[in-house]
Amino acid sequence: MSEPARDRPSLLRGHGGGHAPVSYLELFFDLVYVFAITQVSHFLLKHLSWNGLAEGALLFLAVWWAWMYTTWAANWAEPERVPVRIMLLFGMLASMVMAVAMPRAFAHGEADRGVLFVCAYLALQVGRTLFMAWAMWRDDRAGAMTMVRIACYFAVSALFWFAGAGVENSGRRTMLWLAALAIEYSGPIMGYRTPFLGRATPSDWTISGSHMAERCALFIIIALGEGIIVTGASFADLTPGAAHVAAFLIAFAGSVLMWWIYFDVGAERGAKHIEHHDEPGRVARNAYTYLHMPIVGGVVVTAVADALILEAPEGAAVLGLVLTQCGGLLLFLGGVALFKRFASPLRNLPLSHLVGAGLLLALGGWSLWRGVPALGFVGCTVGVLALVALWEWGSFHGGWEERVSRFMPRVLANLRG
Repeated sequence: MSEPARDRPSLLRGHGGGHAPVSYLELFFDLVYVFAITQVSHFLLKHLSWNGLAEGALLFLAVWWAWMYTTWAANWAEPERVPVRIMLLFGMLASMVMAVAMPRAFAHGEADRGVLFVCAYLALQVGRTLFMAWAMWRDDRAGAMTMVRIACYFAVSALFWFAGAGVENSGRRTMLWLAALAIEYSGPIMGYRTPFLGRATPSDWTISGSHMAERCALFIIIALGEGIIVTGASFADLTPGAAHVAAFLIAFAGSVLMWWIYFDVGAERGAKHIEHHDEPGRVARNAYTYLHMPIVGGVVVTAVADALILEAPEGAAVLGLVLTQCGGLLLFLGGVALFKRFASPLRNLPLSHLVGAGLLLALGGWSLWRGVPALGFVGCTVGVLALVALWEWGSFHGGWEERVSRFMPRVLANLRG
């Protein structure tokens, strides 16, 4: 006879908002998302068009949402307990199938790949959510009810997922799947408001802030690793000349500088902010669930530009290279700037990032207008990253930016006077 339910060990970590270490199983789970991010960047590289961009963005949003919801679940659930391990391994398998199906999820005449992608995605999202509702029911009734509300959102979005998988036209499929993601992404903002079940509030989400910060930082590493893989794999297939060597070094420098810009100040500041905040659930929702999305997306898009410059380092910068390099870096800098603003006690956007974004826009426009050399264009954009990194390092350690922030209102007031 099985032991009474009340005597069974809890499936939850029971951290009470304190520190919860990242488990080896979570790191093992992440290996699938290394593959998934690679699939997204390769999809964008092979479909450099506006339709391809929309489809690639959709795939990325699905990958991010699948990983992020699993990260929330692992924040609460104890990975050392066998049922939780089985749940995470099931999620790993579903994620693997989803990633395998992604490259041809929009292909005409291959609706079965779209169905496979949808089934794997929903199996992961719905299965994990129902498991967490069951696991939390005894020890955290409010959390369990939130999981029930989340399951309702996935049930509604599933109608659009399957409707999209059932149509042959890729444009209509994209629209239906974007509608499904819009429903899901609105959930945390709406507090998962559900008829007859009410809504949840961020104060109900007792999470380990240190765990959330570390997990998202690790995903940034995964995305940056994709750029390293693309750079190394592309260079290995070449008979390198001087231009290819220069492109290789510039691409590598870009990855290093993106790492520096995120981790030198932002990662540590964000971790401290969420650990000491009165409502860590609110910070996890805003600063990590949403604001890390453009950061990771920007890194992925920039990896596509790395492949393009290594493929053709000589000649003028073409439209695809300009859009992926400038667009990716703008997404990255914008996301990091918003994240740092949220985690900063001054609540201000880093001036270095704003100036960097302006320079990237100017470089992109100039390159398309004048047809500048591809290698020179990419080198200049990486130079912008170096400027941002150096400026922020000086402002953080020397207080430059805080002094400018205090000085500028006086200047503006004098001008108005």
